[in-house]
Amino acid sequence: MPVDGPAGAAVPGDNSTPGARAPVRAGRNLPAALGVGLAMGGLALVTLFTVKATFLLYLAALGGVALWELSRAFSARDIRLPLVPVAAGGAAALALAYWRGERALVACLALTVIAILAWRLPGGVDGYLRDVTAGVFVLAYLPLMGGFVALMLAAPDGGRRVLIFIILAVCSDIGGYFTGILIGRHLMVPMISPKKTWEGFAGSALACLVAGGVALPLLLHGAVWEGLLLGGAAVLAATLGDLAASMSKRDLGIKDWGALLPGHGGVLDRLDSLLISAPVVWLLLLLFVPVASHH
Repeated sequence: MPVDGPAGAAVPGDNSTPGARAPVRAGRNLPAALGVGLAMGGLALVTLFTVKATFLLYLAALGGVALWELSRAFSARDIRLPLVPVAAGGAAALALAYWRGERALVACLALTVIAILAWRLPGGVDGYLRDVTAGVFVLAYLPLMGGFVALMLAAPDGGRRVLIFIILAVCSDIGGYFTGILIGRHLMVPMISPKKTWEGFAGSALACLVAGGVALPLLLHGAVWEGLLLGGAAVLAATLGDLAASMSKRDLGIKDWGALLPGHGGVLDRLDSLLISAPVVWLLLLLFVPVASHH
């Protein structure tokens, strides 16, 4: 699993200028990060290629922890996230996406929005719109995006589809991390993230292009050019996801979503780029390698 964000190395802080030389340093406990990443990746592979439904449980568990991390972060700003409907509706959405497909996923999420509106009514007028908006945002950010992973998994060749998705995410993060450490000089958006460099982004892009060009033909018998397009789209989505998460954390005044994973931060710190990549990878795989039949 990833060791850092998809586009760069750590640099001193917000006062760095775009042309400044970023110091060569990891900024994280690299051995711990590698150990946690290998454990998470190993568990993903075991569940993917034994009983596929167990990967869905793994996905739901990660989503549950991420939901708890978001709830804690929001509560520090006096935002009361409607946890019960979001958690119940999110779990149901993942299951329905896997067993019933896209329409059931959309219907479940719509019903969960209604449940959020109703759940928050007894809490009074003050902050109603704020809390409901937070609940709908989290519903879209976690179960909706995670639902596309469940849709990939549901295909007869779903294990290989999800494996490609994971490979692209890992290559994007590792390529950007080490390239940024070694040659990172020019910051992408220092006002949002003080550790994302253009050189790191180039490393992410190169790693993703190679991974897509190799993995898609090898695992799903797609064309090389399709794999290159898939890799390019995945790295753009992953970078956007990482930057959007950085912006969100700055708005909330926190560095990481949590501290559960040594060397990584919180579970959501490992999922932010994957969440935004999921619908992009699902759609392109569906276009390039249509699913023969749904189970």
